[in-house]
Amino acid sequence: MKKIITFLYLLLINSILYSQGSSIKGGLIDASTGGSLPGATIYSSTSNKGTISDLNGTFSLDGLKAGETSIRISFIGYSPKDTIFSISEGENDLGILNLNPSSLGLNEVEVIASIANDRNTPVAASTLSGKFIEDNIGNQEYPEILRNTPSIYVTKQGGGFGDARINVRGFDQTNVAVMINGIPVNDMENGRVYWSNWAGLSDVTSKLQVQRGLGASKLAVPSVGGSINIVTNAADFEKGGSASTTVGNDGYSKYAVALSSGEMSNGLATTFQFTHTRGDGYVDGTKFRAFSYFLSTNYKINEKQSISGTILGAPQWHHQRYGYGSYDNLHLSDYSDDAPHGRGIKFNHTWGSLDGEEFNFRRNFYHKPKAFLNHYLDFSENTTLKTSAYVSLGIGGGTGPRGRVQNDSGRVYDSFGGYGVGIRDENGQIMFDNIVAYNQGNYSGFNDAPNTAPNTTTSSGDGFIRRASMNSHTWYGILSTLDHKLSENLTLTAGVDARYYKGEHYRRLENLLGNTSYVSRSDDNNPDNEITLASPAEFGNFLDRSYRDGNNVLNYHNDGLVSWLGLFGQLEYKNDDISAFVSFNGSQQGFKRIDYFNYLDNAAPGSDTAQATDWQNFLGGNAKAGFNYKLNDNMRVYASGGYFSKQPIFDNIFLNYVNDINPDAANQTVTAAEAGYGYFDGKINASVNAYYTVWGNRQYDQSIQNDQGQDILYIFDGVSQTHSGLELELDAKINKLLTLNAMASLGNWVYSSDFTATGTNTDTQVSEGSLTIYG
Repeated sequence: MKKIITFLYLLLINSILYSQGSSIKGGLIDASTGGSLPGATIYSSTSNKGTISDLNGTFSLDGLKAGETSIRISFIGYSPKDTIFSISEGENDLGILNLNPSSLGLNEVEVIASIANDRNTPVAASTLSGKFIEDNIGNQEYPEILRNTPSIYVTKQGGGFGDARINVRGFDQTNVAVMINGIPVNDMENGRVYWSNWAGLSDVTSKLQVQRGLGASKLAVPSVGGSINIVTNAADFEKGGSASTTVGNDGYSKYAVALSSGEMSNGLATTFQFTHTRGDGYVDGTKFRAFSYFLSTNYKINEKQSISGTILGAPQWHHQRYGYGSYDNLHLSDYSDDAPHGRGIKFNHTWGSLDGEEFNFRRNFYHKPKAFLNHYLDFSENTTLKTSAYVSLGIGGGTGPRGRVQNDSGRVYDSFGGYGVGIRDENGQIMFDNIVAYNQGNYSGFNDAPNTAPNTTTSSGDGFIRRASMNSHTWYGILSTLDHKLSENLTLTAGVDARYYKGEHYRRLENLLGNTSYVSRSDDNNPDNEITLASPAEFGNFLDRSYRDGNNVLNYHNDGLVSWLGLFGQLEYKNDDISAFVSFNGSQQGFKRIDYFNYLDNAAPGSDTAQATDWQNFLGGNAKAGFNYKLNDNMRVYASGGYFSKQPIFDNIFLNYVNDINPDAANQTVTAAEAGYGYFDGKINASVNAYYTVWGNRQYDQSIQNDQGQDILYIFDGVSQTHSGLELELDAKINKLLTLNAMASLGNWVYSSDFTATGTNTDTQVSEGSLTIYG
């Protein structure tokens, strides 16, 4: 009996020990950057067990069998790591494991893009992986993925496809630097960014990082509020392909295909992606259609040298809900379901139907391809040179109405007069078929009798056309960065940033709406230009150059030229506990305007009446410094600050939409400081930071119509704004399946004092009234 009890006891002990088994733990980092890799999969095929790395890149996996165990570690954007470990009973520490990016040249692109390390760089940064974007974007617009980031405000504006805008720390998009692979995409004339031009970007993003404040970029980019760094996928090491379909509300559908050759024996690798997106839009009358394409190729010349090329673009058109003006008889109640005459939140006053198809006075269309050619050269272990040459082309614009009609009583309508009034039916939709008939003299609904003189130009009731306000541009640039390691802890960076931009601005005839011609009298060189050629607003057509000879141009035609030459340098110190940097950059920006409508072709060059101005040159630049200190393995503190002398934008230099040069045009000034604290333990990542920014010597203009319908232009000089605030960001891993994300931000964004401007009537050039901004 004792033998049986002893045997059962030993069997129980052995069973308990076996059930405890073995476990492993470790950490995952990027082999090149040293950054942690949260969300990677760790799987043991031997024990059929798996887990995911936490927010700190660390992992633990239990329930394994002792002995040789096969472990596979995989993470999107990185080559899988297959390793066999010999593990013993109990816990086994595998240490820090490295994963190599699966895309050729990706780390080099991140260096060019000045991607910050979340824990070592002294800036407030939030980083999203390509996988996170892929899993969460759905049918949102690209900027909307940043909604849960502190001090960021994103809105769809009118609700049209790609019409979203983003504000960072109270600054609009013109003062937020948007960069793709380190190359600025803000318009060089006014700093604007149109997200509809980048419709396929979410499909090819490897990493998205928002740096709030002046940020870590070495360039003199307009990062007053912050910067958005987008790193696209590079050519993949692995051969393969994929296809996907996405469907959503209001007819949304998206089809995507991707192919990759993998790295071939000759050192060449190529990845291609194509998408097609279409839908009816959530807002009434906002149908859209878009394509996108992406091609990335990498060639490894030798162990020290490689080149890569990337081309991306997204031709699109979409109907819009355009904001109403003071001349429209519209109110907020028109967008309410509860008001007596409300039409609901989807109401859109700019659309109707034409020949049974949706037609909108407001249609945006554009194609803006961008191509990069990158060269990477390692002179030695301590010295590297990374150069990116790029070109960006763009053509397209936005349509709108031009003209007017009369009703039976002789009242002129060229705006929203009410439901069932003027050119709109009882639902507020535009009766485009009736407008066409009116233009052709066959419809009496707007007049007492049919229009007997269509195609003539009168001050009342001459009919409607649809015009397109165009922006065609060519943009070339080169960005070259030299990194030299002075010692184990000290790195010197220097580089050059050169750009040239030419934007052609004109308005062309897009749809005659039944007319046979349109007479434009805006061109001093052709004051009675009868236009018969209409160019349709279908995507962006680079082959349509009809505007070059003025055959279908009306209202205005001018060019904006911008040149840029910048130099930058940075000294960075880094050891196990401290990282610090100081950086400087300077740039010269030149502006030139050519006006083909308001000045005669034969005017003497250099005279006040010449079509082309002289170059207007402005020097600018910034200086920044910051430090980051690791209190221990889980905590850090940082502080940074800087001064930025920002050149004026194009519209602040040339006044009144002609070649009048603003004698008061001057650089804006930005002074910024911030400090923060971060905590990281693998389960909880938390950060809190405070900032203070003064934006001074700003020029601001506002156009308001007077009672006679004339535009009064107010130009404010020396405007100053103060933006300060507190930001909190928290990521907490509750368990393997649940992560809590939270953020809070408090901002105080005010004008520093009151500012008053005197108005100028743009028709008479006479001073008229004043306008005050109250601080």
